[in-house]
Amino acid sequence: MTDKITDPVALWQKMVGEMEKGFNSFATKAMETPEFSQAVNRAGGVAAGAQKQFGDLMEKYLLSMNLPSREQMTGIAERLQSIEGQLGEIKSMLSQMSASSGAQQGGAAPRPPRTKRPPSEGGDQK
Repeated sequence: MTDKITDPVALWQKMVGEMEKGFNSFATKAMETPEFSQAVNRAGGVAAGAQKQFGDLMEKYLLSMNLPSREQMTGIAERLQSIEGQLGEIKSMLSQMSASSGAQQGGAAPRPPRTKRPPSEGGDQK
């Protein structure tokens, strides 16, 4: 078996482990300082501002291209879902109405009265 002192993999693992410990202790000390939290807050504010500006710019671009924005498409989708729901309700009401009217009439639709008579042999209609 190889000796742990001369094993390159073991040396590499030990070196990486020590580097991780050192980096973790440095990062922990750095994150405890108020300057770090202020810097993170400023960076977050800058990122949020940039994202808002990009969103406004994109909306203006889409408006100039006569295309809907994400917000407008979401509104259209919500209205479409509402309309589909109402259509479903109307469809169920119509099926209920047709089922109840079919049960009252014995299941067969009535035939319209025959008002037109075929011509008689003499040629005149009555």
